Formats: sequence, structure tokens, C-alpha cells
Amino acid sequence: MMKKKILIVDDEISICLLLENFLSRDYDVSTIQDGHEALKWLEGNLPDLIISDIQMTKMDGYEFLTEVRQRGFTKHTPFIMLSARSESKERIKCYKLGAQDYLTKPFNPDELEELVKKNLFPIHYTIEW
Repeated sequence: MMKKKILIVDDEISICLLLENFLSRDYDVSTIQDGHEALKWLEGNLPDLIISDIQMTKMDGYEFLTEVRQRGFTKHTPFIMLSARSESKERIKCYKLGAQDYLTKPFNPDELEELVKKNLFPIHYTIEW
């Protein structure tokens, strides 16, 4: 079975490496440090999940998410936002723009893993209960 593909967009290389380290055992992970570059990458690649930081230079996560949602191929791609901020208004803004989930940095790897699974394998496909 082919591994599910995850795109990670964060301008902090350390976060990219951390996420790649956690996820690359089970998933095919690509990391990009810039929203514009990520949009270019998406022209030729279709990930099963996108994880993006909000605070990035050049193009922030809100703009990136908005662009992703306006494109036909990625209109429905699950999207997890990363942020150092935990206020609910930030989360609500992300949900309104079309993000499925919101993870606060520094994140708990177990929570990351569960959010990734939840988005890649929706609950109605789960038969473990």
C-alpha cells in the first residue's frame, strides 16, 4: 500500500525537521519553507494532508490556506494549522478559512499523531471499535 503524502509548510527549519522526524516513518513527507514555493509544488503534487504554520514571512498561513482552498485540486485537502498562539479567536479564524484542525506549538507528538490519523483516515472508515 502506498504511504499517504503529507506536505509541511513552515519557515522554521527546526519545526520542519521535527515534524518530518515524527511523521516520516508512516508517511511520505515533503517539507517546504515558504508558502509561495508550496503553491508551486502543489501544481504538480497532490498531498493527502497539509500542515502549515501561521506565522511565516513572505506569505502567512492564512493566505496560504486561502489559496489552497481556492484551487480545484486542493479544495478538499485536509489542513492542519500550527501556531504558537492559543487564543480561540485564532483557531476560529482558521476554521472559518477552511482548516480542519489547529495545533499549538510546542505541540505534543501524540496529539499531532492523532490529528494526522483523524484527517487521513476519517472516523467512518474506522472499524477498530
